[in-house]
Amino acid sequence: MSRAPKPTAASPGEIVGQTLERALDPLRSVWRSAALRRADRQAIQFGPSAAAPPPGAPGKPGLAISPNAVPWPDVPPVAGVDLAVGRAGLYKHERDDVMVMRFAEGTACAGVFTRHGVGSAPVDWCRRHLAVGAADVRALVVNAGCANSFTGRPGADATRRVASAVAKRLDCRQGQVMMASTGVIGELLPDARITARIPEIIKRLSPGGWEGAARAIMTTDTFPKGAWAEAQIDGHPVRIAGIAKGSGMVAPDMATILAFVATDAAISSAALQALARLYVHTTFNAVTVDGDRSTNDTLMLFATGKAGAPRVGRPGDARLTDFRAKLEAVMLDLAQQLVRDGEGATKFVKVTITGAGSAASARKIARTVCESPLVKTAFAGEDANWGRIVMAVGRADEPISRERISIRFGELWAARDGRIAPDYSEAAMSAYMKNRELELSVDVGVGRASAVMWTCDLTHGYISINGDYRS
Repeated sequence: MSRAPKPTAASPGEIVGQTLERALDPLRSVWRSAALRRADRQAIQFGPSAAAPPPGAPGKPGLAISPNAVPWPDVPPVAGVDLAVGRAGLYKHERDDVMVMRFAEGTACAGVFTRHGVGSAPVDWCRRHLAVGAADVRALVVNAGCANSFTGRPGADATRRVASAVAKRLDCRQGQVMMASTGVIGELLPDARITARIPEIIKRLSPGGWEGAARAIMTTDTFPKGAWAEAQIDGHPVRIAGIAKGSGMVAPDMATILAFVATDAAISSAALQALARLYVHTTFNAVTVDGDRSTNDTLMLFATGKAGAPRVGRPGDARLTDFRAKLEAVMLDLAQQLVRDGEGATKFVKVTITGAGSAASARKIARTVCESPLVKTAFAGEDANWGRIVMAVGRADEPISRERISIRFGELWAARDGRIAPDYSEAAMSAYMKNRELELSVDVGVGRASAVMWTCDLTHGYISINGDYRS
């Protein structure tokens, strides 16, 4: 399971830097005016600003929209959140590739990030600043086209320069600006291209624009991913809305997943962090496309407190009962959309494991089944090859009972009590496998624990997309 950033104490250097930053606040208005003039001159060097960016082609050109795509849900505004997108030219083709969210003063933030050993400059930035300042985050900047990972100190400097440029425009500290990137690993972020566009992006910030924001962060995604819900906190309506991107390199422990969820509820950063850690387990860590996870995986929650609902400081507060359910539903909706858009996918598959000795054991078995190339290609070929399911269950190296294993596709039994089901029908099974959405259930017969994961099939389209990813 992904881990939230540890609330470790800041280093002496970070404490000194933050102290100086606050001590020099009276001079910031002077610096800000000069910085804005410099930013405007730099923007001219990169070409004239457009009143509004043309629509452009989202994602990678030439990709057909996934047959499992879901329509955009028309996400409404969330009080205290403004959005805008722009084009920094990080791709060879014309498209929006930078997204900015601005948050009301006092917005709480929480984050869950990749546990990948390499990590990335924006992930490092967010972890460091959330550890000391999660109670007042003012902005989020996301770019597609460059992961800025495995780029060393130059990559960290590029991230800082983008955050600084946004902070000057929004009159806040750079540590109050969260960062995220997605794209090719090993390429240094061309931050000057982004900072040149920041002035025009900031001017276009408005309460709407969730769909444009979702499109701007796409890479090999074939449709924008969004979800929202309305909840009640002590009789007050609050909104929860989010966007996500991800199509390949998707697995538990986050993935090539970027997900950003905002609410106008008033929730402390500590409570928000607890909810993020809790629900990532049943949502973004319960989906897998190919078993790979990336260096930039990021889930961030923001709470602006602008709905008028009472402030809640404990994640278990009874007033959050409806909010917790709706938050998990929004996160699960986004997570499932990632799998629906799996690279080259034609099937959306729910895998349920029951009868396991522990929840951890059930999850490991589920993940092994979901990530087996033989199982996934059988789904692609619409072949109910339950022998491959047995193979995957057995190689998970978890306690199982060979004599009690039962396997069901939808409502059709393939095996019962360790052998082929007496009422097995090849014709009925073949007909079921032609569905776009499939359900596979396996009981391993040793206990009462269970787990659910979602995956997709594996087709030649996955090879085609990843064989020329950088082109």
